[in-house]
Amino acid sequence: MKEFKVIDRFFVNCGQPRRDVELSIGDDCALVNPAAHKSIAISCDTLVENIHFFPDMPARALGYKSLAVNLSDLASMGAEPAWMTLAITLPDIDEDWLSEFSSGLHQVAEYYGVALVGGDTTRGPKSITITINGQVPEGKALTRSGAKNGDWIYVTGHLGDSALGLDILRGTQHFEPALNEYFIERHYHPTPRVLAGQALRELASSAIDISDGLVGDIGHVLKRSKVGAVIEVDTIPLSTQMREAVPIEQALGYALTGGEDYELLFTVPEFQRGALEVALSHAGVSFAKIGQISTGDKLRLIKDGEPYTPMNFGFEHFKS
Repeated sequence: MKEFKVIDRFFVNCGQPRRDVELSIGDDCALVNPAAHKSIAISCDTLVENIHFFPDMPARALGYKSLAVNLSDLASMGAEPAWMTLAITLPDIDEDWLSEFSSGLHQVAEYYGVALVGGDTTRGPKSITITINGQVPEGKALTRSGAKNGDWIYVTGHLGDSALGLDILRGTQHFEPALNEYFIERHYHPTPRVLAGQALRELASSAIDISDGLVGDIGHVLKRSKVGAVIEVDTIPLSTQMREAVPIEQALGYALTGGEDYELLFTVPEFQRGALEVALSHAGVSFAKIGQISTGDKLRLIKDGEPYTPMNFGFEHFKS
């Protein structure tokens, strides 16, 4: 099957049709019509076989995750997803694999209102690159640089499950089948917090998505905002499955340093806390207050009133 037949069969009309797409796949460039008084948010991620995913990862899950991780970047900026391009490199044409991959991609694109408007297909080691574009009202984008002394620190969802799922896939952890399935599912199918990010536009002083681990990602906020922080590790939200599977110190290690949660970490001034409860309840996402921004430039982890050093499960691009 030749390149253009692959595109026509598996990727034309992928995602949701949008009125703001003037010209889509089929020309040298796509044409889109951004809404007035909105900024364009752009993010790009590449997933490479044996670096970011194992060769036996189900194609449908790979299609889903390839887009979901980009959507998480838009969520952290409070942006509404709009258009994407896809560059896919494959060693050969496997029609069954492409059918499953495009189905997973289409599933998440349609759900979040994204249109695939272009890209490229090439031959080589398997890799997936998605560039996603979103829109956010002018001056309302969330950034990493707005946290202030006294702001409260929150996270959405539960932390650590994806990293434990990766260790199951690596073969370094193993549980009963139901638990294995749960953690692998959380690794394969993260939930981008798109609605939560939009709800935080008027409330949060800073935000970031948790891709490299809570400790690493809050460090980016502290650096850009030129502040410090205190995290009460006992307040970090852990799933029931995590608490059942491993001892608490190991669970906290996954939550603090594991990575690939794709939850939101954000800061909120004291006077916005009441509004936050209302906004995120409408977005249908759980969240927890885990600490506070402080003066200085250091991150302090506290457990039972004492300094805390977590077990290190820091995310690293894995090797085959």
